[in-house]
Amino acid sequence: MRLKSPRSSPIIPPPPTEPPPQFCTSAAGPSATLRKVLKRDFDMASADKVPMLEEGHRKLNDELRRLKSEERPAVVEAIEAARAHGDLSENAEYHAAKERQGHIEATIADLEDRLSRAMVIDPKSLSGDKVVFGATVTLLDEDEKKVKYQLVGQVEADANQGRISYNSPLGRALIGRQVGEEVEVSTPSGDRYYEIKKIEFV
Repeated sequence: MRLKSPRSSPIIPPPPTEPPPQFCTSAAGPSATLRKVLKRDFDMASADKVPMLEEGHRKLNDELRRLKSEERPAVVEAIEAARAHGDLSENAEYHAAKERQGHIEATIADLEDRLSRAMVIDPKSLSGDKVVFGATVTLLDEDEKKVKYQLVGQVEADANQGRISYNSPLGRALIGRQVGEEVEVSTPSGDRYYEIKKIEFV
């Protein structure tokens, strides 16, 4: 099967990081936000929030708690133990522990930033005839083979499980498209073309 005509995938830059918006926690907040997002066809280019599923939000929180309650105290103890060995200028254990501490603190700061800008989305609450974050899309490739992917956040992405990041090349190409439209995706092996056959919110 040869698809009708290649189309250039929309270029959607990564969301800006500042200023951080408030994280919606009320029952009414997400619904209002989602309606606004859907109205503008989920334009990720102008959004500064970080969309994710509840699963991804939970993973980030769990990792943040682990770093703060386990890794951070452990590296502080390692630094104090290394100090007891004397001269810090030639103390390899001390420098390794300080480097580890820097990595931990940077990771904590990154997680806190992402969680502060998180927009948790329940795909089942969505509707419409266009591909948006959280949608499950059935595609037909040039070999008439059907593939199905759900557009998710980077935390949840796993191609082997049929989940791709909304910010991946294919994810960007699909955002805003409708059933019957074709998308073009550049891959290391060459350009690939897909036709959108079905859009679901499950």
